Amino acid sequence: MAQNSSRVAGRHFLQIPGPSPVPDRILRAMDTPIIDHRGPEFARLAKRCLDGVKTIFKTANPVIIYTATGTGAWEAALVNTLSPGDRVLMVETGQFGTLWKKMAEKLGLKPEFITTDWRTGVDPAVIEKALREDKNKEIKAVCVLHNETSTGALSPIADIRKAIDAAGHPALFLVDTISSLASTDYRHDEWGVDVTVGGAQKGLMLPPGMSFNAVSDRALAANKTSTLPKSFFAWDDMLNMNKVGFFPYTPATQMLWGLEQSVQMLHEEGLDNVFARHDRLAEATRRAVRAWGLEIMVRDPKYHSPTITAVMMPEGHDGDAFRSLALETFNISYGASFGPYAGKYFRIGHLGDINDGTLIGALANTEMALSLAGVPHKKGGVQAAMDYLVSVHAGPKRQAAE
Repeated sequence: MAQNSSRVAGRHFLQIPGPSPVPDRILRAMDTPIIDHRGPEFARLAKRCLDGVKTIFKTANPVIIYTATGTGAWEAALVNTLSPGDRVLMVETGQFGTLWKKMAEKLGLKPEFITTDWRTGVDPAVIEKALREDKNKEIKAVCVLHNETSTGALSPIADIRKAIDAAGHPALFLVDTISSLASTDYRHDEWGVDVTVGGAQKGLMLPPGMSFNAVSDRALAANKTSTLPKSFFAWDDMLNMNKVGFFPYTPATQMLWGLEQSVQMLHEEGLDNVFARHDRLAEATRRAVRAWGLEIMVRDPKYHSPTITAVMMPEGHDGDAFRSLALETFNISYGASFGPYAGKYFRIGHLGDINDGTLIGALANTEMALSLAGVPHKKGGVQAAMDYLVSVHAGPKRQAAE
């Protein structure tokens, strides 16, 4: 250890929008000897995970588990359903919507990119309009992010499905849920999604390195005619091996032990309770931001994310400098800013294994950091958040008393 280094006491406040903190229970589950990934014990574990994760996506169809980050699952969704030169409709909700579009271009697809100013979610009416204008039905897929991680914009997936149907268009519907899955309501089957892309390191509370494709019957049919090159990400190889509890290559065995615990923990709390908790903490965060007199990046409340709040910096103040000061002084990490807004905001993650007290501690650190950094703001953001949380918890008790 270097002589000028010093220990930082207490737990680090990891308030980035993922990877989120890994609960001790999941860490303990993963802290086991390696088992034979071709043996019967592993097959039983894999089947429990493959069945269990369906309940999180709310699907009766297969969910394919990849040893890859969410970016790998993006690629899998595209290469397994599409062919070179296919047109795909995408929306510029922010950094990650843009990256998915760039990936599509690299794979030889032709994205039709609906541009925005990064401060909104996906408008279903705009999707419907673009599909109605596609008279020859050349668009093969609509690709959107349920939750744009870079800005904190949640898009209405059920309404987008209705817009696709209203246009009478046969395009596949591909949805990224990397920063929303297991944190807010999502219904793969009911909402008519063809491929749902998921990641392990956010609402599922696991380390990075595992991702998912939930697939519909229409997606499986499209897979049979897709001609984009695929090997590692090929669905057919995975599905055939998964039937007997195995994978076509060495899987992330320790991650599967963690995934099993994650699914159990989510159901022990109850998915509706998980979603309500995230909504509560998100609203508390937004009330703190508004009380500080600062601006939330996503303008329209109907698009506000339950997992991420991006906070705009006042003119003349740099978001990255603020993040550095907060980390050095208060041991708290925030999400960075991107693209045309680089340095103009910071992101508070409030997802995964987090409760009211943890959030209030993070907001208190934030209010202190704003003061130390000389960022113009009003006092009382933490108090506004606390008052809201108390009112939420007091509500049911008052009703019971009455």
